[in-house]
Amino acid sequence: MTRLILASKSAARAAMLRQAGLAVDLVPADVDERALDATLASEGRDPAAIARALGEAKALAVSRAHPAALVIGADQTLALGPRRFSKPGSMAAARDNLLALRGQTHHLHSGVALARDGEIVFSGVASAAMTMRTFSDAFLDAYLAGAGERVLSSVGCYQLEAEGIQLFDRIEGDYFTILGMPLLPLLSALRAQGLAAT
Repeated sequence: MTRLILASKSAARAAMLRQAGLAVDLVPADVDERALDATLASEGRDPAAIARALGEAKALAVSRAHPAALVIGADQTLALGPRRFSKPGSMAAARDNLLALRGQTHHLHSGVALARDGEIVFSGVASAAMTMRTFSDAFLDAYLAGAGERVLSSVGCYQLEAEGIQLFDRIEGDYFTILGMPLLPLLSALRAQGLAAT
């Protein structure tokens, strides 16, 4: 049977795939995401296209090292109007990001790709509109204290599957897209590749 690899160290994405009944190995991709993101943005690509391209780059990088496997690459971008956000490097940066997002609607874009033998066989992107409520500074500080450094692993500084849900008033989009990967289109592509039950 074909080996399925997730080109990531993301526990959330791995859990999503395993809960869907897929046996997947994790092999993080050696891709300079920030540099690639900056290059794509300078070329005028929008955040959704960048998320898709980052997923493709990760899938290709691992596929070249494991040509017999089917490799999943995924990534997310977050935009508030023209402003783009990256994963925060510190708790102070996470606080600043959440203050900027407070009371606003931002867009989260999740790209996913499948590669086999060093070639992309599927890629896609899905988006969600996320409206944060106007929470107090005291709530924000309590949230960050409770969530801790887990917020540093998320571009939006929240985990919707945990206490991060309390940051929001309204969410429009697919739950799996928000968690980090458009799972339903991916499962359809895996079925087409013979790796999921038809």
